[in-house]
Amino acid sequence: MNHNAPLPLTHLTGSRPRVLTLAQLREHGVSAADAAGRAWQQILPGVFLLHPGAPTSEERLHAALLYAGRRTADEAMITGLAALALYRFSAAPALTALPHIDVLVSNTRRLRSTGGVRIIRAHTPPRPMQVTGLPVAPVARAVADAVARLSDAGTVRRLLSEAVRAGHCEPAAVVRELTVARLLNRPHVVDAVESLLAEGRAIAEDRLYQLVRGYELAEPVWNVDLRLPGGPHLGGVDAYWPDHAVAVEIDTRAPRQGEDEQWSETVRKRDALERLGVTVIHITPRKLRDWPEQQAAVVRTALTASGDREPAAYLVVLPR
Repeated sequence: MNHNAPLPLTHLTGSRPRVLTLAQLREHGVSAADAAGRAWQQILPGVFLLHPGAPTSEERLHAALLYAGRRTADEAMITGLAALALYRFSAAPALTALPHIDVLVSNTRRLRSTGGVRIIRAHTPPRPMQVTGLPVAPVARAVADAVARLSDAGTVRRLLSEAVRAGHCEPAAVVRELTVARLLNRPHVVDAVESLLAEGRAIAEDRLYQLVRGYELAEPVWNVDLRLPGGPHLGGVDAYWPDHAVAVEIDTRAPRQGEDEQWSETVRKRDALERLGVTVIHITPRKLRDWPEQQAAVVRTALTASGDREPAAYLVVLPR
C-alpha cells in the first residue's frame, strides 16, 4: 500500500460547493501537483475547484471568500452587485452575468484584485449579514459599492429605489454610505438620491397615515404650514392637531452636504413652535416602519397630556 498517496477526499469532492484552498488540500495530504493530476482547476491564486468544467455561482462566491483569506467573522464579505443579487434585487444582474465578485475587506489586508474577484477596501468594515450562509455586506453598503462602478443613471436609480421600496433599509442609510464613498459629486448619483429621498418621504407619509388610522388616533390636519396671525411663517409639519397643539414631523434628514443648515432650520422651527406651546414630535421613517405601536403611544400620550398644559398660542393653519 502506498502510504504517501493522497487521501481519497470523497467526502469533499462529493459535497457542495467543491472549492478548497491549497492549504486545506495540503491538510489532506494533497499537493499542488497532486491536485493538477486530479484534473482539478486553480480558479484563483491558491484556490482550487475540485471538478472539471465551469464553477457554479455558489462556487464562485465561496472561492472569492477563500481567496480573501476569510478567517474571522468580519474579515471578508460579498458586496456590490453580487451582494445585491444574493439579496434578490430585481434591478441587479444575476450572479451568472457578473464578470467579477466584489469582496469587501479591511484596508489593512494585503490583497489584490485578480481574475474574477475585485477587492474593495474599508477603513472599518461593517458587520456582515448572513445570506444563504454567506457573509454579505449590509444592503446600504452593498448599494454604495455597486453604484461606485456604475455610470448608467437608470440602473443607479433603480437600485436605490429598490433598496428603500423593498424595505431593505432607509434612505438615510443609503445616502450615508454614498457620502462616505464620496459619490455625491457625480450628477447621475445626485439625481438618483433626490428621487430616493422623495420616494422615501412618500413612503414614510403613507406609514404615518396608516399609524393614525390603524391605532385610532384623532384625525389631524395633514401637511400644513403654521404661522402666527399676521406674523411670520413658523414652518411646515406633516400632521397637526389644532385642538391639542400637537405636531408630528417626519425626520428624513440624511447626512449630506448642507446638513448643518438643514438641522439648524429644524431646530429653529421646533424651538419657535414649542415656545408658543406646541408639542413637536419628531418621528424617523425607520421608527414608523419598525415600531409603529410605540410611535402611536407617543402621539396618544401627547394628545392626552395637552389638557394639562397652558393653552397654546392661536396659530393660523394653511395647506402646504
